[in-house]
Amino acid sequence: MVVPGDVGDREVCASLVSQALDAFGRLDIVVCNAAFQMNHDSLPEHPPEEIEFTFRTNILHMFWLCQAAVPHLEPGASIITTSSIQAYQPTPNLLPYAATKGAIVAFTKGLAQELTPQGIRVNSVAPGPVWTPLIPMSMPAEQAQEFGNSPLGRPAQPAELAPPYVFLASDESRFVSGEILGVTGGKPLA
Repeated sequence: MVVPGDVGDREVCASLVSQALDAFGRLDIVVCNAAFQMNHDSLPEHPPEEIEFTFRTNILHMFWLCQAAVPHLEPGASIITTSSIQAYQPTPNLLPYAATKGAIVAFTKGLAQELTPQGIRVNSVAPGPVWTPLIPMSMPAEQAQEFGNSPLGRPAQPAELAPPYVFLASDESRFVSGEILGVTGGKPLA
């Protein structure tokens, strides 16, 4: 099921949950993975509307999706957010993005404290560099060519992130909640 919409809009988030419930009759897994970033050389260069868009897209949608979804989740359900190594090692030219990723870590840990006693697990995947369309779109070509500094010597491919999400969504992680799972190619989160 593909449903177009801007997750930076609260009504769209509520509609996504309603449509999923209508289509499947229940909700077991919520994955919050939307993101936007834009590279700028200095803080004054980040336009205010772009900063607001980054926060709406990266963190506010998590509040709105979870507010709509949580009343429908049963024990055993899983919420998975997407943070980033940027939450721990921020790059100055991605400051709004990095700030949202730090907020996602706090959101994940706090929501886990609230929902884990109800049997709902809340965790996050924190990727390191991943080669997605976001990279060439958000930075100069020469910087994009050098993108991917990790001990493995390359950025991850998007498919390499799927297994951590599957693990956190599965019953195999039934005793894991409030965790940030680093998928960074060997670069420490802290």
